[in-house]
Amino acid sequence: MKISPDRERGPGKILPGMKDGGEKRLEIFCCLWYTASKHSPHKRKQKEDIPMSYQDTYEAWLNSPALSAQEKAELESIRTDEKEKESRFFDQLSFGTAGLRGIMGVGLYRMNVHVIRHATQAFAQVILEEGAQAAQRGVAICFDCRNNSQTFAREAAQVMAANGIPVRLFQALRPTPELSFAVREYGCIAGINITASHNPKEYNGYKVYWEDGAQLPPKHADQVAKKMKELDVFTGVKTMPYDQAVAQGKIVLMGEETDEAFLSHVMAQVNDRAAVEKVADTFKMVYTPFHGTGYKLIPEALRRLGMKHVICVPEQMVIDGNFPTVVSPNPENPEGFYLAVDIAKREGADFILGSDPDADRVGIMVNTGNGEFKVISGNQTGVLLLDYLIGAMKRSGKLPEKPVALKTIVTTEMARKVAEVNGLACYDTFTGFKFLAQKKDQLEESGQGKVIFSYEESYGYMLGDYVRDKDAVTASLLLTEMAAWYAGQGMTLYDALQALFTKYGHYGEKTLNLVMPGLDGLKKMAALMDSLRKQPPADIGGTRVVCRKDYQDGSVVDVKTGEKTTMELSGSNVLRFELADGTSVLVRPSGTEPKVKVYVLTQGDSQAQCDERVARYAAWAERLKQ
Repeated sequence: MKISPDRERGPGKILPGMKDGGEKRLEIFCCLWYTASKHSPHKRKQKEDIPMSYQDTYEAWLNSPALSAQEKAELESIRTDEKEKESRFFDQLSFGTAGLRGIMGVGLYRMNVHVIRHATQAFAQVILEEGAQAAQRGVAICFDCRNNSQTFAREAAQVMAANGIPVRLFQALRPTPELSFAVREYGCIAGINITASHNPKEYNGYKVYWEDGAQLPPKHADQVAKKMKELDVFTGVKTMPYDQAVAQGKIVLMGEETDEAFLSHVMAQVNDRAAVEKVADTFKMVYTPFHGTGYKLIPEALRRLGMKHVICVPEQMVIDGNFPTVVSPNPENPEGFYLAVDIAKREGADFILGSDPDADRVGIMVNTGNGEFKVISGNQTGVLLLDYLIGAMKRSGKLPEKPVALKTIVTTEMARKVAEVNGLACYDTFTGFKFLAQKKDQLEESGQGKVIFSYEESYGYMLGDYVRDKDAVTASLLLTEMAAWYAGQGMTLYDALQALFTKYGHYGEKTLNLVMPGLDGLKKMAALMDSLRKQPPADIGGTRVVCRKDYQDGSVVDVKTGEKTTMELSGSNVLRFELADGTSVLVRPSGTEPKVKVYVLTQGDSQAQCDERVARYAAWAERLKQ
């Protein structure tokens, strides 16, 4: 990556909500393949192929005419804070298949207008290399509720327009699945979504999509990353004024017409309107968008379904990138539902539904029958929905020939049991919906089956053929239909889950997040994975390891015999330890957050036994951080 402070591209501007130099949180997003030795911040720039030190890069930014006075003031405020300077300038944000994600602020390793322009210029060049015809298909651009998201989206649109690539830009915030839909609906070559999904308020992100509506494939992501290394962050970027681009038709705004097209596909997923009508007068539910993009389309979809009593949490219907009512705007964290629970208890609601800020994830809480509300995990929600869909599609005549369910390698094995008992094939993919989308297309194009449901444990669900990403809008619709159907049978979703355990067996799961922030976290994450490979555990929580699987090279080792074989999946930094009692423990670094994730997947003769095993193996996992 080159930086040339001596050439003027035009003034930059500070964005509302950018932090001052007082921010000390050094949460560094990384993929594990990044090592601390890469682009060492202690090397001096003597030749073009030797990276600048973080000090040099800091000074280059500070002296660049591209920065506004306010941006320079922010950098001046950290001049004596070496740790903060290093965290902002030790390298550029890594561009992967999920794009970019990081803390907002001024700096090379921060999310700001300069980094957005830089990434977009690199992406534009990759698109242009596809040929003039491909480039003229244009890109769709979307943004969420976060501070600076609209500004970042416009900056990206201006760069694309300046490069001769037409832009379809949403005029206001929209859910992530609608961006995936728009790419497919309008035949775009690519898409950009400004969002940090469920991350805390300090973060923002830059998600990139290819023509299939799925996140960018590795080949193109690598090309973008390479060009970002080659392009000067300030002088290598083309841009043009927003108003000029709109006036010239280079940027076209999308609005309600795209909403209606998207919703028409969403509503086509309904299987049993009669079930909703049966309980519509009495069935009550509570919904929260956690201040985000689900606030409009999800309540509208539920209204069109026939729901008469959808009670929205008023405080959390307010669009606010500071997320004032929650510590974390993540439906995986049950504490965020406290306002919804209060309303549900007061109103006598049957269940609670919440979507994350960009409305790609959705979580639920259900009435246990005694007025209390219990969190249903992403794994359990997916199992409930899969089982319901199979039955509902059979009853409505919509179940295709050779139906298929997809899940990730870290998602509960109960989903496989549900699928196979009901005559469905079930396939695993790596974590991430781009892999689920890829597998769906592969199976359907080859005639091997029709995918009716894809999901992963982190509250992501994909249905239908019109998106290639997780979709909280469609999932919310079908979760509500399911809850209404069970209500008509005199059952809550809690009752339904217990019935599934009786039918398919008892399963238990837990995901642990071993947070390792800061520059030292990079080394710790790498060291942990290296240690588990070189010195794998003989037992976990007192239970013998019988098989080791390394998804990086696809190797499978029978611990007792030492026999080594290979499996179909390879190329991902994930370790799997299979235990004598049937439990699997998986370890992988997060690709979007500074943490190693450990997954415990178990089964047993009773729920109590599953709970005991999960607790015991989770205790072992917690010690990995030490």
